[in-house]
Amino acid sequence: MNLPNKITLTRIFMIPVFVLIFYLDVMNGWNYLVSAIVFLLAAATDALDGHIARSRNLVTNLGKFLDPIADKVLVSTAFIVLLTRGGAFEVSFFAGWGLITAGICVAVILARELIVSGFRMIAAGRGLVLAADKLGKLKTVFQDASIALMLAGMTFLGGTAGVVIFTAGVVCFYLCTLLTVLSGVNYIVKNKEVLREPSAAPEAQSAQSGQEAQG
Repeated sequence: MNLPNKITLTRIFMIPVFVLIFYLDVMNGWNYLVSAIVFLLAAATDALDGHIARSRNLVTNLGKFLDPIADKVLVSTAFIVLLTRGGAFEVSFFAGWGLITAGICVAVILARELIVSGFRMIAAGRGLVLAADKLGKLKTVFQDASIALMLAGMTFLGGTAGVVIFTAGVVCFYLCTLLTVLSGVNYIVKNKEVLREPSAAPEAQSAQSGQEAQG
């Protein structure tokens, strides 16, 4: 197993560590800040393993399989565990609707990832490689920023600073949801040829033409 794949596996192994620390309430709120640091370290390995794989020509099928799974599971897990502490979403101007809108946004984000993953599977089956677009990369930045800010804000939620930090995280969260929808639609529209039925092979077309001529 090469270095990029080892880094990707490290990111996967950091996910249960992140969850464990998140629920470690004996740390009196500091568990959220530590889990934010763990999350950022795990997210940083995404850029690292990709850079090493491309620069050293170490791209493998295993890496292509593991890397997107690691990214999606990390982000999805973070959003889901945040929802389990839903009271945090009822701060500031989100009171009353915070948890409801947050749940809807997470559902939209997860649905988009499932749809795009299925789309990529179809493309792979036809031998097509679809590159990530700028909207998708921007979406990832806002996703990571929203999770880190919300976790950090939850550490100090009893004070004004914590509310401000958490609110900034929720704003990034709503922006990343919007970018999730836009990037997903743009990704599919830009690569809509993937959904077209493949044309018949030239030999089959010639045989059919010959049959029609004989008839």
